[in-house]
Amino acid sequence: MTIDFQKNGGLVPAIVQDATSGKVLMLGYMNEEALEQTRTGGLVTFYSRSKQRLWTKGETSGHTLHVVSIAVDCDADTLLIKAHPQGPVCHTGADTCFGEDNRSDNFLQVLERIVQQRQLYPLEGSYTSSLFQKGINKIAQKVGEEAVELIIGAKDDDKALFLGEAADLLFHFMVLLAAKGYRLQEVEEILRLRNHK
Repeated sequence: MTIDFQKNGGLVPAIVQDATSGKVLMLGYMNEEALEQTRTGGLVTFYSRSKQRLWTKGETSGHTLHVVSIAVDCDADTLLIKAHPQGPVCHTGADTCFGEDNRSDNFLQVLERIVQQRQLYPLEGSYTSSLFQKGINKIAQKVGEEAVELIIGAKDDDKALFLGEAADLLFHFMVLLAAKGYRLQEVEEILRLRNHK
């Protein structure tokens, strides 16, 4: 990745987009050092023009941006960073610096984000957090139990029961994915590739 840092006096704009919802979250500036720290550390780090130093987004609030991918535009002078935000992005407390709600129309994406939040920031009394605390073996066992319950439910002609068991299986599968460090999007990509065969 070749980037023309000299065109704008050593800084390039870095647009940050939510890797799940696709919403534009914020705009910051990076110099070579900020980009290198972003690449190696996995958290979006900018060069603050007002403070004249590097700053990692969320270094005081805890509302960090976890890097998924980094791309450069056709002129090699602007970056597009796709990231997963941990909490609101704007210093005002808004989801984005443009006043938009960072919500997806796809509820599975919303649920995946909630699952990840419960993993990173355990919540007292949360069933999801308790699953993560029990460890991978218990989570995998729960997925197996839910799969068996779905199979048993499929033998009856009870729509509500069957769909409820399907929802239970899907939820626990999402917890297992998060516990393994994977995302639904990665499973979707495999299905998309298989669809072409």
